[in-house]
Amino acid sequence: MNRHEALEIVKKQLTEHRYEHTIGVMETAIELARRYGEDEKKAELAAIFHDYAKFRPKEEMKQIILEQNMPKDLLSYHSELWHAPVGAYLVRTEVGIEDEEILNAIRYHTSGRAEMTLLDKIVYVADYIEPGRIFPGVDEVRELARKDLDQALIRALQNTIQFLLKKNQPIYPDTIYTYNALIINKKGE
Repeated sequence: MNRHEALEIVKKQLTEHRYEHTIGVMETAIELARRYGEDEKKAELAAIFHDYAKFRPKEEMKQIILEQNMPKDLLSYHSELWHAPVGAYLVRTEVGIEDEEILNAIRYHTSGRAEMTLLDKIVYVADYIEPGRIFPGVDEVRELARKDLDQALIRALQNTIQFLLKKNQPIYPDTIYTYNALIINKKGE
């Protein structure tokens, strides 16, 4: 599937604002893939489809989580997390993308996971730093992403965890596992 076809499919699922965000994530993911030696086409497709399910009704997402035997604990956390695993499922079933690397990058772009692949990291960081994002700490993560993708990811996770703590929100375990795995790996280097 080429870029134009993918963007046409995803545009129907998103608001204009979210579509512009998706373009920014796509461009950033391609740039990071080029910088860190990942398959640019996979990064492009994963970025285009990362928010495919973002605006699906919560009830539909909840049903998919239950019917597809996704981790049920997702339902105990903020529904913002749901669109990633549901999106991976829908991209497979509705769009026909079968590549597990692409689907996993979509699946884990909100929570992370302990053993993130390079593609997972690229999509997570691209989503965090795309040019339309404006919030405290994003410029530091952008700068880190130019030098060290893992450090950028660690800082993004730290910012997210601190944000959730300040709002007295629960933190999804995979996010903590992601952070811990990266820190342990860095200490082992």
